Amino acid sequence: MKDTPLSNCERDFLLKAIEEKKRLDGRQTYDYRKMKITFGTDYGCCFVDLGKTRVMAQVSCELVTPKENRPNEGIMFFNIELSPMASPAFEQGRQSELSVKLNRQLERCLRNSKCIDTESLCVVSGEKVWQIRVDVHMLNHDGNLMDAASIAAITALCHFRRPDVGIQGDEVTVYSPEERDPIPLSIYHMPISVSFSFFQQGTYLLVDPCEREERVMDGLLMIAMNKHREICSIQSSGGIMLLKEQVMRCSKIASVKVSEITELLSKALENDKKARKEGGRCGFAESMPQERITALKMDETSVEMTDVTERAKDIVQKTEAPPQLVRSPVVPVPGVGQVGQGLQNTWGLEEEDEEETEECDNSDEEQEEKVTKMEEEEHEKEASREGDVVEISDSEEEDVVILHPETPDKTPKNTESRSHQKGAAASKKRQKK
Repeated sequence: MKDTPLSNCERDFLLKAIEEKKRLDGRQTYDYRKMKITFGTDYGCCFVDLGKTRVMAQVSCELVTPKENRPNEGIMFFNIELSPMASPAFEQGRQSELSVKLNRQLERCLRNSKCIDTESLCVVSGEKVWQIRVDVHMLNHDGNLMDAASIAAITALCHFRRPDVGIQGDEVTVYSPEERDPIPLSIYHMPISVSFSFFQQGTYLLVDPCEREERVMDGLLMIAMNKHREICSIQSSGGIMLLKEQVMRCSKIASVKVSEITELLSKALENDKKARKEGGRCGFAESMPQERITALKMDETSVEMTDVTERAKDIVQKTEAPPQLVRSPVVPVPGVGQVGQGLQNTWGLEEEDEEETEECDNSDEEQEEKVTKMEEEEHEKEASREGDVVEISDSEEEDVVILHPETPDKTPKNTESRSHQKGAAASKKRQKK
């Protein structure tokens, strides 16, 4: 799944804000986001929050055979996993270009800088050495993954303790933490990566870019340095041409940031060490408040129950009488309800109901008037039809019958009409013959 691209309006807004030396989260040009370092229950588990970017590093070890060209040195292995949980752009089980780039940069920063004494990891020369594996998991992606990954990896290595080993002849025994105290790794220095993003072909510079700023940037410069101002690695990407003065300025800024991050890192390690020695809460238990886990367990509070009735009587006597309720002069608006003592328990819809009933009555009266008019018209039509003559003709029958209303006064006319009808029928028969 691909990332949703930035619209032209968002891109122009970000570039214009950077030109005015403003950032989306209110930081200054050379400011880092808020950093938080926490540790897990076991040794070697570290969580780093850099703003909304969240990274977890886990260190593990095992006994393996060394390399042939270096039989007296241990093995360092780094693995960075970009899970879809961090960003929908990351695909599970498929190594992307970003993961390869971050993995190589982390190896240059930690392994090639010789920050860890690999010779101290040797157990038996040419046969058994410790392999230290650092797994870095991206939990949330909001920009500057390299800085968060390097801080999490070096902190987890400083926090890690490997089990003690005993050698008797050809036998190698690994002691558990209950039998012997685990041994920390020998670390010479702590290299930390600092990222710089360039905009407008190197005209503008930002430290610790967020995810949206990384989409708009033209180039990226990553400098790994320790607190002794020794550059461990440097990498530029994006295809921009940087001047010597720009690189020197970035290295000076990086030295200041690295010293601040190293102090924060060392304080976090000291606090965790003290908490573990004192037997206090550490790791996952430290992040959970006691009130939330044991919600039903509360501290008992002592309550004095002596002379309660006398105090209650004194309080009742001293209290003033409540003020009398005054009816509110507010007239209820239609659609507003009134409920309470001395008020009308209505919803203010009586007027509307009365209007509706009046309209219904008027409509019923109109309908009755229409019905009466229709009945009168029908009676008039029937009366007019009684005096007319109705003729019924049939194409199949030859005889034509004329019906007259029965009236006692007009008998001779009926006889004349019948004779005339017979004469007409006889004339038609003759014509057919």
